[in-house]
Amino acid sequence: MSQFFFPHSPGSESRAFLIDFTMGRVAVGSRAIRTLFIFTIISILLFSDNAGCFYLPGVAPQDFEKGDPLNVKVNKLTSIKTQLPYSYYSLPFCRPNTIIDSTENLGEVLRGDRIENSPYVFRMREPQMCNVVCRLTFDAKTAKDFKEKIEDEYRVNMILDNLPLVVPIPRSAQDGPPIYQLGFHIGLEGQYAGSKEKKYFLHNHLSFTVKFHKDQQTDSSRIVGFEVTPYSVKHEYEGEWSGNTRLTTCDPHAKRLITSSNSPQEVEDKQEVIFTYDVEFLESQVKWASRWDTYLLMADDQIHWFSIVNSLMIVLFLSGMVAMIMLRTLYRDISKYNELETQEEAQEETGWKLVHADVFRPPTNSDLLCVYAGTGVQFLCMMLVTMIFAVLGFLSPSNRGGLMTAMLLLWVFMGIFAGYAAARLYKMFKGTEWKKIALRTSFIFPATIFSIFFVLNALIWGQKSSGAVPFGTMFALVFLWFGISVPLVFVGSYVGFKKPAIEDPVKTNKIPRQIPQQAWYMNPIFSILVGGILPFGAVFIELFFILTSIWLNQFYYIFGFLFIVFIILIITCAEIAVVLCYFQLCSEDYLWWWRSYLTSGSSALYLFLYATFYFFTKLDITKPVSGALYFGYMLIASYAFFVLTGTIGFYACFWFTRLIYSSVKID
Repeated sequence: MSQFFFPHSPGSESRAFLIDFTMGRVAVGSRAIRTLFIFTIISILLFSDNAGCFYLPGVAPQDFEKGDPLNVKVNKLTSIKTQLPYSYYSLPFCRPNTIIDSTENLGEVLRGDRIENSPYVFRMREPQMCNVVCRLTFDAKTAKDFKEKIEDEYRVNMILDNLPLVVPIPRSAQDGPPIYQLGFHIGLEGQYAGSKEKKYFLHNHLSFTVKFHKDQQTDSSRIVGFEVTPYSVKHEYEGEWSGNTRLTTCDPHAKRLITSSNSPQEVEDKQEVIFTYDVEFLESQVKWASRWDTYLLMADDQIHWFSIVNSLMIVLFLSGMVAMIMLRTLYRDISKYNELETQEEAQEETGWKLVHADVFRPPTNSDLLCVYAGTGVQFLCMMLVTMIFAVLGFLSPSNRGGLMTAMLLLWVFMGIFAGYAAARLYKMFKGTEWKKIALRTSFIFPATIFSIFFVLNALIWGQKSSGAVPFGTMFALVFLWFGISVPLVFVGSYVGFKKPAIEDPVKTNKIPRQIPQQAWYMNPIFSILVGGILPFGAVFIELFFILTSIWLNQFYYIFGFLFIVFIILIITCAEIAVVLCYFQLCSEDYLWWWRSYLTSGSSALYLFLYATFYFFTKLDITKPVSGALYFGYMLIASYAFFVLTGTIGFYACFWFTRLIYSSVKID
């Protein structure tokens, strides 16, 4: 049978959907014959002896026989204090004879991943005790480098069979499975008993635990867990060092194991350091399909349900207001307006009908509004498709860099919708130069983001971090922009401009109507700032988990919750924009175009303020470069959030105004 296997959820790599497919085209004369033909093809596929199956890359299980080599790979060094990743071999750890770089995808490179081979080699289901990796003597520079990384709380990240290395930490407050920390700390700071002098100690002995699930029929095994407990041990030996020297502190022949760090290895100039490791194999009842559950399903889901309930309350409140406006006020207004018989009666009326001859007057900077509306459509399409793929499990944490790669590629290919939406609005505003609007749509938002990104990348280069994007990757990003995105925007603009112009439901006077004095609460700045509170309130709890996953080096995997919150955000932005737009029109203020965009878009201001609050209350970043990186990336995120939410509010009001003004009789 021909099948696709892909994960049903981020925490499950083989609770799979099975999609049977056929390729071909047949001309048949009737529905019965067509149904019979399809049934026959499916039967052949189901029962054919030559049928095969394959897995999507990265999710196929690998079987190991006893004694098969297991190659441990090393990844970047990470720190939540500096947010600057470094290559593992930027520090003089033990090295293999030849360092081989693994091929990383675009998302992994942008994340700063540098996956390389290591001198740690296991054999399946063959425990090892006190293996010596290498012996080093630190000089002053090496000791200084290690001390800096230990002080900044850097962690070593390793990978075995696509599983990240974790340190199990027992829960102190309650019983249950341990909490898992990604990677182990290079070392720790401390003092000797009776001394106040700060010392640095290196984790030079690693006690690995490889968990496996054994197939009782074939005797093969699959890896389902990769854990480590690090120790700092000052190894001792007798006589001169040679290749066969036996340690007195850790001797497999004497069954002398390391279980504590009572005699730690200090980091100082001219210190001799011996790196060692143990590896233990434990059989587990966890199947390969559920091996990521241990890493992911460790948080309490109740807070996410609380987030959704909180967001739903906001949506219900706004929906009630919109329903009241649409079903009661508007229905009454439209009925009353349509029943007016004389011109004198019409002149005595007040409210939103009085501005009918000005409400569709093109706004100031209409070209810029078209650009931002088109960019927002591009962003909305990208987010929706990304969410769908993430919910289906394609972008689970087991697919490192997959989320960022998918977002970049989708952004590029959704440029056709940006051009189409911008050109449609531009033609409605009586614009004639569609190439100009296509060019501005192609460049304004991406150029702003790329400029900030380039400055941040220069700062990272200055720190010699692996997080700096290489020249080749930078060229690939520029190619995606100029080679694919820009042409697609022009294609979309061409198609959109060729469509008939959107007709206004009412005619617009040549002379603008004077806007009466507005109440204080209808002041544009005040109403815009108020409008952004509720959309932000609908997402701020989930935002906490997203920031935690990004800046505290944790997995984010609850895409189902995120998708629900995203839908709630769309509804909230649309409803708050419609409500405030209605109040504005009732005050005889017809300048709604930009205000509808800024009303829901102002939620980005609250997002940035919350990010600032998060920085000072949850993070321990002290270095100026690291702080600049945080606020630079959060500025990019807030700008993108502004474009997304602003576009949703704008199109909601666009639909609303056209609906109500096409429902009344205009003399």
